[in-house]
Amino acid sequence: MSDFQRIAVLDIGKTNAKVVIFDAASGAEIEMRRMPNRVLSGPPYPHYDVEALWSFLIESLAAFAKQPGFDAISITTHGAAAALINVDGKLALPVLDYEHQYSEEIQRAYNAIRPDFAETFSPRLSGGLNLGAQIHYQKTAFPDAFSSVRTILTYPQYWAFRLSGVAANEVTSLGCHTDLWRPHEGRYSSLVEALGIDNLMAPVHSAFDQVGTILPEIASGIALPRPVPVFCGIHDSNASLLPYLAGREVPFAVVSTGTWVINFAVGGDIDRLDPTRDTLANVDAYGRVVPSARFMGGREFEVLSAELGALDQDRMMNVLPGVIEKRLMLLPNIATGSGPFPGRQMRWLKDEGASSDERWAAACLYFALMTQTCLDLARAKGPTLVEGPFALNALYLSLLTGLTGREVIAVPGSTGTSQGAALLAGIAPAARKGVSAVAIDEVDLVGYREQWLHQ
Repeated sequence: MSDFQRIAVLDIGKTNAKVVIFDAASGAEIEMRRMPNRVLSGPPYPHYDVEALWSFLIESLAAFAKQPGFDAISITTHGAAAALINVDGKLALPVLDYEHQYSEEIQRAYNAIRPDFAETFSPRLSGGLNLGAQIHYQKTAFPDAFSSVRTILTYPQYWAFRLSGVAANEVTSLGCHTDLWRPHEGRYSSLVEALGIDNLMAPVHSAFDQVGTILPEIASGIALPRPVPVFCGIHDSNASLLPYLAGREVPFAVVSTGTWVINFAVGGDIDRLDPTRDTLANVDAYGRVVPSARFMGGREFEVLSAELGALDQDRMMNVLPGVIEKRLMLLPNIATGSGPFPGRQMRWLKDEGASSDERWAAACLYFALMTQTCLDLARAKGPTLVEGPFALNALYLSLLTGLTGREVIAVPGSTGTSQGAALLAGIAPAARKGVSAVAIDEVDLVGYREQWLHQ
């Protein structure tokens, strides 16, 4: 049980940033503020608007310090980001957007030094999705600025540093496809030495560690009655996973949906992962290895929403049998550069004259098939818990149940990233009662799936 009454969580996702206040005794969300996470086009490259984020975070903390109050701070952010800190404690270079694409020459040079998959269980991904590729790019393309770097921080810990002045790194952010970590051994990979940054990496802490307290000048500026503890922080997908790791018998799977759909096979084996299909080992908050596979499902849903408009659950269910019968299909990938079908481009099959409801039904089939493929690649077993926005899509859940032949449990509400981060400060887990989906079994899902896989 926490000694705190209320926890402030800073939750910076790729699409949105939030500040959430949790009641420590019940785990319930009390208050929340949100803003878009904006990417600036440059110079010197596309990067996150960290000063706008900082202003939002401080303004939100100031408002929440008045009402309802908080007495600890925890942090979660998206992965594939790092802060390069100079001797003055400032950014030596902007925090790079992981979707930025590098020149072929720089990519080839990086590929020549990155470790094998057997060492890091981190597949080669596009742009800067491998954090090591970002650091290599920044060091290669901006040598003068990079020469001023004194400390490298993973992204959640950058915000902890700004709040507390204490530099730290942490294993969930180091262990998520960075190329920088040996998950089985719990130490840095050979890439850290190859990049010549071994003396720049901040000390590694547990996500559960209280790294310091909020700096007095910040506490005074937001009218806190006293400095409050700042916890080390955690990678967002692993924050989503954390609430499920206590009290649930393995094996089971968690499908965490947001910008990314991350499929965790808890209790699984990483030795059969396929590095060519965006499978990888994540490292959970306790330092344990978790087989995983993923695709950019939330981003893909946004693209389809712009094209098709709002979906209607009842109308989609009504048209589904016809969609399956005539084999109206959406094929991967809507968002390129990741996922289990690398190199493929989105296309529709047999969509002549199709209504938006029929296209949405085919899209739900697409998302369910992509999720099942990821679960199969991660060798998931046992029940599957779906959280985040996709947990509200009844057709997707029913299709996933029918396709996997295993129980699918929807955990409604917001994604568990904020609550998972709050757990680091010892709050009671909130009651999140799941609802089992009903499988769709009266239609030819198996035949549809086989044809979809072989297009």
